Amino acid sequence: MNTIALTCTDITVDFDGFKAVNGVDLELARGEVHFLIGPNGAGKTTLVDAITGLTPYTGSVTKDTPGTGAVELRGKKVHHIARTGIGRTFQTATVFDNLTVAQNLDIAAGAHRTPWTLLRRRRHLPETVTATMDRIGLTGHADTPAGILAHGQKQWLEIGMLLVGDADVLLLDEPIAGMGHDERETTGRLLHDIAADRAVAVVEHDMDFMRAFASRVTVLHAGAVLATGSVDDVSTDPRVQAVYLGTKETADAHTA
Repeated sequence: MNTIALTCTDITVDFDGFKAVNGVDLELARGEVHFLIGPNGAGKTTLVDAITGLTPYTGSVTKDTPGTGAVELRGKKVHHIARTGIGRTFQTATVFDNLTVAQNLDIAAGAHRTPWTLLRRRRHLPETVTATMDRIGLTGHADTPAGILAHGQKQWLEIGMLLVGDADVLLLDEPIAGMGHDERETTGRLLHDIAADRAVAVVEHDMDFMRAFASRVTVLHAGAVLATGSVDDVSTDPRVQAVYLGTKETADAHTA
């Protein structure tokens, strides 16, 4: 049975009276690739911003780590939340363009090293860096500046930087945006590989990608959870069909 890594309870984000996220409950389990889907403005990215400390909210977010127990994240600084093992990516990859793939990973793995040792060239890379390069398919690009990588490769590098930083809850915001078919397939397989011992949440609009790679799906609409379950469960839910396929009036009727 998959263990719960992150629990969100009654998360609400209020922007001057507008509830961008409204009473959301969510559980992310190790061993699952959990997709967060919904129309534009549904609150998906705002929810991730809340979890990672970028946006104030009411409610509770707890991170559970085997051996240490649950930690409440609300009110903690962004860097403190990251240290609990929560990592995120953005729609545009944030890597050090002028540094090589190996250097990007080495820096991400070296949170406890001095700035000088982070920047100087080392004879031997740590095992975690070399193993991660292989895992994300970039071993052949170890000495390639990140700025000239293909779009998909940059996304894989950013995911790799989370892995070497010991993140065990990964929140990925549209990781396949701009990718071709082969890159998308490679990314989907990578996510399932990572999720073997981690919790992975993917904010996504691409329904074909979701159907191919989701273990579990939560559908958000107007800031609230509309449905949660397997791909088959949410695909056949009439409320979900209304939001994606019906008129606004039909969707409102189903969510009233």
